[in-house]
Amino acid sequence: MKPRIKLAESTSPEGKPMILHEQDGDYAISFGGQELMHSRASASELLLGEIAVQKLWKTPKAHVLVGGLGLGFSLKTVLKSLQPDARVHVVELIPEVAEWNRDFLRGLNGDLLDDPRIHLEIADVKSVIRKANPNTYDAILLDVDNGPRGMVKESNNSLYSRKGMRSARTALKPGGRIAVWSAGEDEFFHERMERAEYRVRAIPAKVHENAKRAAYCIYVGDRS
Repeated sequence: MKPRIKLAESTSPEGKPMILHEQDGDYAISFGGQELMHSRASASELLLGEIAVQKLWKTPKAHVLVGGLGLGFSLKTVLKSLQPDARVHVVELIPEVAEWNRDFLRGLNGDLLDDPRIHLEIADVKSVIRKANPNTYDAILLDVDNGPRGMVKESNNSLYSRKGMRSARTALKPGGRIAVWSAGEDEFFHERMERAEYRVRAIPAKVHENAKRAAYCIYVGDRS
C-alpha cells in the first residue's frame, strides 16, 4: 500500500488544524486529528444530497442551499437530481476547502464547481440562513459538523438550536425540506426540530454502500 501523503493544511476558526490527505487515489479530510470524511466512505453524504432534493427533480427553477462542501459527494447527488435551470447556493466556511476541491480534488468531485447552476460563497452558513429572505429555498442540506452540535466552529451550536431550526424553516418555501447529517441518533435534536414545527424523520445511513448496518443518521424536516 502506498504511503499516506499530506497534500494541504488549513486552520479552522477555532484554531484547530484541518488537513487534506491522499493515499493510493483516496482522499480524506481530518479536523483536530479526527477524520471527518473519506472518499471511500461516502455513502451517507451521497444519501444526504439525494434525500434533500428527492422531491425537486421536476421542479422548475428549484433553489437549494448546500451548507458544507467537504469532498463534494452531497453536491454530486444534488446536481444529478435537479433541472438545468436550478440554482444551487454552496456555502463553505473554510476557503481552503473550496481551493482543495478545485485543485487536488478536481478528478473526484471538484469539477462540479464549474457547473453554471452553482454559486459558491465562502461564509458561515448560519449567517446566510438568518439573512435569507423568507421562502427562499426549496431545500437546505447541512453537513458542516459531525452532527447537530458545533464541532468545526463552537458557535455552530446555535445553528442546531430550536431558534436556528426556526430560522431555517423561515428560509424554506412552504413544503420545503431541510436535511442534516449526523454521526448518530440525537433524540434531543429530533425534539428540537419537532418543536420548530417540522415533520421529522430520522433516516439511517450506511458508511459504505455494502455495509450491513447503518452507523450514521440523516435528520429530515419538512415544512408543512
